[in-house]
Amino acid sequence: MILSRFFKLDKSVEKSREGIFSRIASIFEQPRPVDDDLWDELEELLLQADVGVHTTDQLMEIMRNEVELGNATNSRDLYRVLQEELVLSLEEVAPAEPEDFLAQPGELGVILIVGVNGVGKTTSIAKLADYWKSRGQKVMLAAGDTFRAAAIDQLKLWGDRVGVPVIAQNPGSDPGSVVFDAVSAARTRGVELLIVDTAGRLHTKVNLMEELRKIRRVLDRQNVSHVRSLLVLDASTGQNAIVQGRAFKEATGLDGLILAKLDGTAKGGVVFAIVDELEIPVLFVGTGEKASDLSEFDAKAFVNALFKRA
Repeated sequence: MILSRFFKLDKSVEKSREGIFSRIASIFEQPRPVDDDLWDELEELLLQADVGVHTTDQLMEIMRNEVELGNATNSRDLYRVLQEELVLSLEEVAPAEPEDFLAQPGELGVILIVGVNGVGKTTSIAKLADYWKSRGQKVMLAAGDTFRAAAIDQLKLWGDRVGVPVIAQNPGSDPGSVVFDAVSAARTRGVELLIVDTAGRLHTKVNLMEELRKIRRVLDRQNVSHVRSLLVLDASTGQNAIVQGRAFKEATGLDGLILAKLDGTAKGGVVFAIVDELEIPVLFVGTGEKASDLSEFDAKAFVNALFKRA
């Protein structure tokens, strides 16, 4: 199971590894002096990899300090420092463990899934359901995206595929009502984990963000004490994912991230920028289209996969 998970994570960053990150690695392959040319080339490539201006500046400052302190005297030393600092940049935010999203035995845990249209949110929900079901949890889904009939149908289809029940109402129903019914049904059936889909809201629409707040209030009124929010981001959208993340963090509070479509971008450095800017840990990475294509995120394994050489 663990080997399969890391194999999928490795495959998901293949485009990034074979693209810009192979160019970054090539800077350090042959011993060379740490001079202005090296600094300029490295900074340019980090920015091209979508690491982001703020994160890149921090990395460059740390590496320059290591050189000044004598801890890195050549390019090979600097390569080690770069990888170590990239791992640390992902681990500085308190890491989220999958178990953190589960309630105590006998209690109901709710995970609210948010994100804009087209990021792979519904597919990610199915993957989460399959992930926790395979670990012995009794899971239920709630079709809180009532604005599109297709969204309800899609979630029902995925529910059938992974073998978990879906609570839904007619298109146009109040999402808060769906969530209320789902919590009641989950408690009646002894469900341990309820995963709630929400409409793929445009993060610039204040009224739609208010709908998310309303769902949280419904959960509070039903005395659901263990509620977590997971944001699904499309890694291939680059820096725009950060803009989306800020808006959702402000509207609902966020406990973790799912990065979808990481295998569709050659600029995997955006992961570092997302964690740095949002100060929220990555919990899972989508690694394909099947329900089982979901990997727990591991900072060291991720950085190793980016720089792995054939």
